[in-house]
Amino acid sequence: MSVETEPVPEAAAGAREQQSLGTSAARNLTTTKKSEPQMQGISSRWLTRTLPWVDVPGGTYRVNRRLSYVLGDGRLTFVKTGAQVRVIPAELGELPLLRGFADGSSLEALAARFQQREYAAGQVIVTAGRPADHVYLVAHGKVEQIGQGPYGEEAVVALLADGDAFGGQVLAGPDGAWEFTARAATATTVLALPHAAYLEVAERHEALRTHVERALRDSRPPVNASGEAEIALRSGHTGEPDIPGTFADYEVAPREYELSVAQTVLRVHSRVTDLYNGPMNQTEEQLRLVIHELRERQEYELVNNRDFGLLHNADHDQRISTHSGPPTPDDLDELLSMRRDTRFLFAHPRAIAAFGRECSKRGLYFGSIDLNGHHLPAWRGVPLLPCGKIPVTESRTSSILALRTGEDDQGVIGLHQTGIPDEIEPGLNARFMGINEQAVISYLVSTYFSAAVLVPDALGVLENVEVSRRD
Repeated sequence: MSVETEPVPEAAAGAREQQSLGTSAARNLTTTKKSEPQMQGISSRWLTRTLPWVDVPGGTYRVNRRLSYVLGDGRLTFVKTGAQVRVIPAELGELPLLRGFADGSSLEALAARFQQREYAAGQVIVTAGRPADHVYLVAHGKVEQIGQGPYGEEAVVALLADGDAFGGQVLAGPDGAWEFTARAATATTVLALPHAAYLEVAERHEALRTHVERALRDSRPPVNASGEAEIALRSGHTGEPDIPGTFADYEVAPREYELSVAQTVLRVHSRVTDLYNGPMNQTEEQLRLVIHELRERQEYELVNNRDFGLLHNADHDQRISTHSGPPTPDDLDELLSMRRDTRFLFAHPRAIAAFGRECSKRGLYFGSIDLNGHHLPAWRGVPLLPCGKIPVTESRTSSILALRTGEDDQGVIGLHQTGIPDEIEPGLNARFMGINEQAVISYLVSTYFSAAVLVPDALGVLENVEVSRRD
């Protein structure tokens, strides 16, 4: 007679008596291999790495320049309410003949007489040879100034964008004619002021008419191509002619850059530093991550700060706009041609990708360059470096910066002060602030910095760079 045995369930078979130490228990007796605390927000920070940093012991850096005569070459600002656009009255002082005029009531009356006009791409705004009888302000879009090439062909001699103006000389009288044709390159909104409307305002505001008349009478001293007071010279002469006497005049009130600051208070509980300080020092790790965040903010301010940031300190004459939207090789060539010895180009990674697409369409390839052991893209031998701090607007446009750097080359420089108390990196310190009643230790972590543009052509900006894909 056979006896059948029931099979042992799998669960019961797995519940055998343990014969060796389990891994979960063994981990309690050993130290696992750990990484330092990681941080996703760390970027390459090429701008702060490539800028030459100048020590500023007094906390202020003064940029002395030759005297320059500037005649209203700034940009105008507009406000938009729904579909209606109007110019801020005080901004009209950027027009050549209104430079320095500050009578608010007159400017408000003048701003109210501007008429909003819309143009589609390809429409002509003014025609060369026709009477110049309007002042035009470009509120939005791009306008091509078209002249005649050396062989009679049509040539684009300038490209105007948001905030630019043309026809400012019309305030002096409508006797002249347009020397160029202005054509909308994109859908464009302009504000137009007829000369007749200006005369009506001037009749009621004596101060406005007097200022314009005085601006017409005042002659500007001789200047060079850069707008600097001319140094009288004589060359190619023979015999004993009179040699002109001269001197190099300086700006009476040069610009001064004060060091800015980025700060935070780092707090660490004493219990953490007492009991959990091995194998990694908790305070040092906290400080390391805080320093990275401060350095990221420092680079952001170097680009975007309205006082000293590079995007806001580029001279108007050193700003150009893309011709078609995406950044093309032609656009970057024009940007490079505006200064000598461009050392670096900086762009948002999406703008670099857009430029790469335009190169691919033309069958061109990026160059490359070795920079401190890094293999980087370059254009015409100039490194094209990523900078995520350059903003991309809601309309998917960005900017590209071109820099000449260094004090010796009259370029762009970074400013900081070294040797400050409790310094742990150049221009950055961490100062002990004490322990509060909750046993929390506090450290004030600060970094002091700024940037200076020594001469206007050291910094250029390519604006309205479209970064979205086009089919």
